[in-house]
Amino acid sequence: QVQLVESGGGSVQAGGSLRLSCAAYGSILRFNTIDTMGWYRQAPGKERELVAYITRGGGANYADSTEGRFTISRENAKNTVSLQMNSLQPEDTAVYYCNANLRHIRYWGQGTQVTVSS
Repeated sequence: QVQLVESGGGSVQAGGSLRLSCAAYGSILRFNTIDTMGWYRQAPGKERELVAYITRGGGANYADSTEGRFTISRENAKNTVSLQMNSLQPEDTAVYYCNANLRHIRYWGQGTQVTVSS
């Protein structure tokens, strides 16, 4: 089992920045490296969508709506992933979920709210 604990988030005005962090815990991590880690988001009335993900080798992929504004990074030794969000817009308002994939099992964090006001 893997538990994901998120931190960061909050409220900001349009054009501002926020940073999200997520740490993974679990005894299984003593002997295994998480495959991909990433962030998804879900706005009210909408489906959950990919924001960005990063492989264990550091290869990053972004949704078209976030590329150029958001930067994802991870530290394998600490089992953490972060998301630096710049130039935030009201349409970025959503609950953001940390995601980790290990041995073909997807794990999710509890979600953290990001609210961007115009």
